[in-house]
Amino acid sequence: MDVMERIKQAIESNSIILFMKGSPEFPQCGFSSRASQALAECGAEFAYINVLAEPEVRENLHRYADWPTFPQLYVNGELIGGCDIVLEMYESGDLQTLVEQASK
Repeated sequence: MDVMERIKQAIESNSIILFMKGSPEFPQCGFSSRASQALAECGAEFAYINVLAEPEVRENLHRYADWPTFPQLYVNGELIGGCDIVLEMYESGDLQTLVEQASK
């Protein structure tokens, strides 16, 4: 399967997915750590892809949604953004609302 198709399939088959460096249990950068912690604190059940373990995904994800950095959060197939946006949404309560809607 082509890497772009794999990315698309991962996004479409998970209501919440975080493309990050490392895993939620062992994040490999501060931005990925903060984004995954914010999701966890909202009670989100989310999938993740460790882009360090999948170099093809890391090299091509920016082409999928024209977003250059990691982490990248997708909810219901839509790019929400990176760490700064996730944290802003967490602080405002919008992330909690988004997580609850995605879980329905």
